[in-house]
Amino acid sequence: MTQRNPKEKDFHWLGRPRFICLVLAFFTLVLFWPVHGFEFLNYDDTAYVTSNRHVLTGLNPENIRWAFLSVDTGNWHPLTWLSHMLDASLFGPSPAGPHVVNLLLHVLNTVLVFLLLHGLTQARWRSALVAALFAWHPLHVESVAWISERKDVLSAFFGLLTLLMYSRYAQGSRGIKVEDRGKTLTPSLSHPMGEGARRAGEGSPSTISSLDRRLSTLDYTVSLVCFGLGLMSKPMLVSIPFVLLLLDYWPLGRLSLAQPSFAAKEIPRLVLEKIPFFVLSALSCIVTFLAQQKGGAVMTVKGLSVPLRLENAFVACMHYLGKLFWPVNLVVPYPHPGQWPWVSIVCGIALVLGLSAAAVRLRRAWPFLFTGWFWFAGMLIPVIGLVQVGTQSMADRYTYLPLVGLLIAFSWGAAAAAKSLQLPSGARWLAAVILAGMCAAGTSSQLPYWRDSGSLFSHALEASTDNYVAHDNLSAFLYRQGDVDGAMEHCYQAMQIQPNDAVAHLNMGHGLFLKGRFSEAIESFHRAIELNPRYASAWSNLGSVFLEEKDYDAAFECYQSALRLQPEDAETLNDLGGLFLLRKEFKEAINCFERALRFQPEHVRAHVNLANALGETGNTNGAIENFRTALRLNPEDPVVHLFLARLLADSGRIEEGIAEYQEALRINPQFAQARAGLAGALEAKRKLEAPTGPGERK
Repeated sequence: MTQRNPKEKDFHWLGRPRFICLVLAFFTLVLFWPVHGFEFLNYDDTAYVTSNRHVLTGLNPENIRWAFLSVDTGNWHPLTWLSHMLDASLFGPSPAGPHVVNLLLHVLNTVLVFLLLHGLTQARWRSALVAALFAWHPLHVESVAWISERKDVLSAFFGLLTLLMYSRYAQGSRGIKVEDRGKTLTPSLSHPMGEGARRAGEGSPSTISSLDRRLSTLDYTVSLVCFGLGLMSKPMLVSIPFVLLLLDYWPLGRLSLAQPSFAAKEIPRLVLEKIPFFVLSALSCIVTFLAQQKGGAVMTVKGLSVPLRLENAFVACMHYLGKLFWPVNLVVPYPHPGQWPWVSIVCGIALVLGLSAAAVRLRRAWPFLFTGWFWFAGMLIPVIGLVQVGTQSMADRYTYLPLVGLLIAFSWGAAAAAKSLQLPSGARWLAAVILAGMCAAGTSSQLPYWRDSGSLFSHALEASTDNYVAHDNLSAFLYRQGDVDGAMEHCYQAMQIQPNDAVAHLNMGHGLFLKGRFSEAIESFHRAIELNPRYASAWSNLGSVFLEEKDYDAAFECYQSALRLQPEDAETLNDLGGLFLLRKEFKEAINCFERALRFQPEHVRAHVNLANALGETGNTNGAIENFRTALRLNPEDPVVHLFLARLLADSGRIEEGIAEYQEALRINPQFAQARAGLAGALEAKRKLEAPTGPGERK
């Protein structure tokens, strides 16, 4: 009987799977913790959260129904919508809660990657290395730090559960005891299928107990349900059935490509076994394509031809491989050049075809290379640009789950190379620690760019060329900061790169409007509408210019056009209500403001405008209530304090009115109107409190 080394006995708990999971979770949480202080971005976060009234009002029957029927943002992903609604119900409008939820999902996904690979192979440290690189690689910052990419980390969570439960099913269906699942599948580097896999495959079906059959059926069912939930979070998981077949080859050992007769018999059975998965994938593809066409996200062949899409697919794949090993200049979005240089195209095609051929040729000696490479390539197919969605050439977030395949090939390949070179274990450990540390350092450097829209898109402009989308979003950010000139400069730069960029023309029109150059603003908004007739924001902004010029009829027509395109847009409804208020059509104005608040309950200006309209109709209590709501949402607005003070004083509530005047002056001591109002209210109070003469009524 062999004696265990005392040191090994003292520290054997370091290699326990539970401890490894805790270490992975802890360091991932610490590394990404800064995201809890990051802001919402003006890129997709508006559509997913900050301007989406269904999300902002949280979980309720109406919003749950909307989540399952909506194809907003060009996707059908009801579970993603429900998760955002749950955030709003739990955390309110703050971005901190959603950021932490994204991080926790990433931590869970890291643990699941380890448990999946360890359960399949029992290769403890190789599995831990894959999980660590998955967790800390800079390519995954985008998926974690961007609230809109909840769909990415959420779908990956269900996708990994799908693979984990399928692996349990596959092992149970071959007679592996419940308590030994994963233990007999230790792959051998010298044998394509692994010695354990061969032994497991030799078991007779008759040895499978009825309990194992029931548990195996349950595992399959849970796997299928998780797959459906993953597709309802993000349709990118459509290639999961293909990944299941790869796992059948290695490391599960259910399929041997080295024996044609065995493969010819087993492949149809294994494919048939996965028919329910393929059916769900097909349904998801159909629903997604229809949703994206309806949302205008799918680019036509005229916009980007099929040959150009194929070229981009190979070049993007090459770039993903490059960023795996050298993750620098990571940006959002990566501009699509339209036509790649022929050198890039040739290199991309040669690299992809060469690696595919190598994976096939080495499938017996290094089966993990076959599974890992085709896991990566297969999962990228839905997002590689063959069906072009959006204007980007690639995106870091698309690598979130596909990268696991490359990391498997790398980790197991490095172990095989180290074994053949007879490298000492200390050198292997040092190399693994350095590699993981470099990834963590890269992520730590990348995270600050995601602090806010200004940081993100300023970095994008530094790290990429001809990025007109980054110019557009940085322009919008600068407008919010009050830097009109800086914002307009980025509008100009965007239009220089892409003259047909409707967003740039809209943003330029906004700047011209703020500068009082109304005729030029009208031209910019008309150009934006010409480029995109369904651009509701352009119609609404054009209406605001006409309103400023007192062309009420033209303004009315523009607002109506905007509302036909976006009936639930609170901003446009508020502007239309303001038009009715100017025309003293108070009933119509109140209707518009109330509709705006139904869609966006925390719209401060709509509350103020509704209060003014109600005050004009004599509904003093309603007006006071809306002024107070506006101040609850924005307590530091001296003008609203002034409005409320006047209303209170005029309705005889002088003491309350004086308090509001004083609050307005606390915020702005130079506020002349508040000072005059306070003087008047104090005089009225003095008269009321003055002693009365004999026979006089007070």
